[in-house]
Amino acid sequence: MRIAPRRRLAASACLFFGASLLAAYAGVPSQADERAPPRNAHASPYGGDWECSRGFRQVEEACVPIRVPANAYLDSFGNDWDCNRGYMKDEQGLGCKAVKVPANAHTDDEEDFGTGWECDRGYRQVGGRCIRVMVPANAYYSEFSFGRSWECDPGYRQEGERCLAMRAPAHGFLVGERDEWGCDRGFMKSAASCVPVVIPANGYLDSDGNKWRCERGFSQEGASCVRLVVPAGGYIDYTGNGWTCAEGSHEHDGECSTDDQR
Repeated sequence: MRIAPRRRLAASACLFFGASLLAAYAGVPSQADERAPPRNAHASPYGGDWECSRGFRQVEEACVPIRVPANAYLDSFGNDWDCNRGYMKDEQGLGCKAVKVPANAHTDDEEDFGTGWECDRGYRQVGGRCIRVMVPANAYYSEFSFGRSWECDPGYRQEGERCLAMRAPAHGFLVGERDEWGCDRGFMKSAASCVPVVIPANGYLDSDGNKWRCERGFSQEGASCVRLVVPAGGYIDYTGNGWTCAEGSHEHDGECSTDDQR
């Protein structure tokens, strides 16, 4: 099959034009070429950019060496430095100065913050010193108690700088570690005493043991339990101490009536 001369000429022109475009595109520098990593840098593992090598930090479009001062080391990220234990950054943040540890204290791991030291166990910081914690009788040392650094033993309460025994009244018992008490089952609080729970007829002691409730079919009126009077068309509700009207009727003046009866 022969191709017409005119078609051959058009095909050749298209091929020539396409080759010219490819050559022109190849000659234009890409954005990646413009962002080629500088010295002491490498391509970012996240793509599209570069980052400085360990021991260097970026300053504009260059990577400059990190100057690690005396008594310091390159941090885990490799782009900054930290002071050795027992040293902390100076006021200018350019070097490391020795931490001045007072008596009864030791260096901590927070050289970049605070004083760089903390008091030994059994001592607390007052200004730039560590003074012994004076634990009173019936108390114990506690690092979690703000200010005084001690807590009273269970069964004792703080009063000033002392721990006094907590007392529960007759038929009572201590609750937790604070100055609290509860009453035995069958007794209830009344001022600073535990008094017996007086259960009326048709009543019973509740699950807490410090109050009473009326039996099913009775309702509380003052200190008594009175029998429920359930009208026609009503029934005792889920509490057992009240009543409600059946579906289709409504309560009105103590009776259950339908809309037709109202």
